[in-house]
Amino acid sequence: MAATASAAVNFEKEIWPIFEKKCVECHRAPFEENGKKKEPKAGLRLDASWAIMKGSENGPVLKAKDPSASGIYESVTLPEDDDDHMPPKGDSLTDAEVKLLKTWIEEGADFGGWIGSKDGMPANVGGSVPGVMRKREHEEFYKSLEAGAKAVPDAVLKAAKAAGAQIAPISTTSTLVRVDFLTGVSSCTDEKVAALLPLADNIAHLDLGRTAITDAALATIAKMPRLARLDLRQTKITDGGLEALSGLKNLNSINVYGTAIGDAGLKNLANIKSLKNVYAFLTKITPAAASGTKGLNVVIK
Repeated sequence: MAATASAAVNFEKEIWPIFEKKCVECHRAPFEENGKKKEPKAGLRLDASWAIMKGSENGPVLKAKDPSASGIYESVTLPEDDDDHMPPKGDSLTDAEVKLLKTWIEEGADFGGWIGSKDGMPANVGGSVPGVMRKREHEEFYKSLEAGAKAVPDAVLKAAKAAGAQIAPISTTSTLVRVDFLTGVSSCTDEKVAALLPLADNIAHLDLGRTAITDAALATIAKMPRLARLDLRQTKITDGGLEALSGLKNLNSINVYGTAIGDAGLKNLANIKSLKNVYAFLTKITPAAASGTKGLNVVIK
C-alpha cells in the first residue's frame, strides 16, 4: 500500500518528521529539566527505531503489516476527547499523516536503516530492527552486484549523454550507474534506450518513466545484467513485452504505474526470480492476481 506511485513510504523522510513534530516531546530519551529527570511517557520512546520496536511499559506498540494491532497507530486514530488519544496536547495528526503512518505499517514498518537516538541503545540491537538489517543486506547486495564491473569509458558516457541520458554513479565510489531521461522524457524513444547498450554492464538503476518507449526498449533492457531497479511508469509497454525481462538475474524492483499491464504481465514478471517488489498502481492487475504471487510484493493501491 505505497503512499506514492514511485516508491514505498520512507520512514526517515516522511514518518520521522511527524513523530519529531508531534510525538517526541513526550516520548524521547530521559533528560533533565529544571533539575528534575523526565522520563518518556508510558516508557515509550519514539526517537529511535530500536526503541519503537521495544515498545512501552505496556508492551509492543508496533506490529509490521498490521495497523490494527499497532498501538502507535490506534492511539492517533482515537477521538480527540478520548483519554488515550495521541498527542494529548497540540495538533493531532492530519488525515494525510494518519494515512501515511498506516501505509508505512502495512508495508512492513521498514525504518530503511534509520536508527535515530543511540542514547540507551543496547549493544548489537541493529539486527532486530526492520530496516537496519536490510540496510546491511542492501550494502552487501550492491557490493556483490558491482563485482567485476569496470569503469565506464568517458567516450561511452559522452555518447549516451548526447542521446539525452542523465548518468550518475549510484555512490561516490561505485562503478555502477543510475540512468534517466528526466530532462526530455517525451523525446526518449526505443532508439535512445538502445544507445545505452555500450554501458549496459554498469546500469543498476534505470528510470524510463513517462517516456515514449515501447516493448522494443524492453529487449534492450534485457541486456543489462546488473539492473536492480527499473521504472517504466506511464509508458506504452504491454504484458507480452515484459516477457523479455525474464532473463534478468538481479532485478528486484519494477514500477509499472499507470500502464496497461494486467494479470498476464504480472505472470511474466513473477518469472523473474530476483524480483521482490512490483509497484502497479492504476494498472489492470487484479487484486486476486496481486495476492496470488507467492514471495512477490505487488502494490496495486
